[in-house]
Amino acid sequence: PEKGEEARKLYADAQDMLERIIDEGWLKARAVVGLFPANAVGDDIEIYTDESRRQVRMVLHNLRKQARQPEGKYNESLADYVAPKESGVPDWIGAFAATAGIGIDEKLAEFEADHDDYHAIMLKALADRLAEALAEWLHRRVRTELWGYAPDEDLDNQALIAEQYQGIRPAMGYPACPDHTEKDLLWELLDVERNTGIWLTESKAMVPTAAVSGLYFAHPAARYFAVGRIGRDQIEDYARRKGMPVDAVEKWLGQNLAYDE
Repeated sequence: PEKGEEARKLYADAQDMLERIIDEGWLKARAVVGLFPANAVGDDIEIYTDESRRQVRMVLHNLRKQARQPEGKYNESLADYVAPKESGVPDWIGAFAATAGIGIDEKLAEFEADHDDYHAIMLKALADRLAEALAEWLHRRVRTELWGYAPDEDLDNQALIAEQYQGIRPAMGYPACPDHTEKDLLWELLDVERNTGIWLTESKAMVPTAAVSGLYFAHPAARYFAVGRIGRDQIEDYARRKGMPVDAVEKWLGQNLAYDE
């Protein structure tokens, strides 16, 4: 069938380009990972300067699901996956940023000069997939070696794709932590721009766009979820915790507001 033939051609072209990316060094990958002493205080996560946990280095701010949940379900926050400070249990949190897009602009400029949209789009798509693959590889190293909370993990590709491992790596701006401004804290914590070359635009988009960043949670019960709609009371509390004006928070979280501004 014609559609099948086109799909096969696209796949073959992508494989050819992937080989050239590797053989000719079109793209370079860079990443930074950090593991930090941490504990939850309410819906915030305190990150400490060292294992004495006496000095707070930074506070990450989280939101909590607020809609009524069916029986047996909970109003989750990412802070639930870090031990509460009052428990006395010393816990940790991880953070990362990774890109496979170093050098992409030069190659895209060549394609665009030749009016070659097909290969420009393909290169962007492959760089995005390589960044995701790098993030997956990093997460596995964190689980089995760097943090080492799952040293005996032995999963095949299908199990990895199905996320059958312990822990999650939510990204700022996604459903579990929808506030893109929290990326500023991540960039400060890991010195991301200096270590990887990834920088943030005013809208908190990552450049190069073939990039992934987020947090690591190791709790066995940690799972992805959507904060969803939240009320003015939580917005006001969140703004107070972040030290931001309420209207600024409403602007960044407009899609999550359960009320009219």
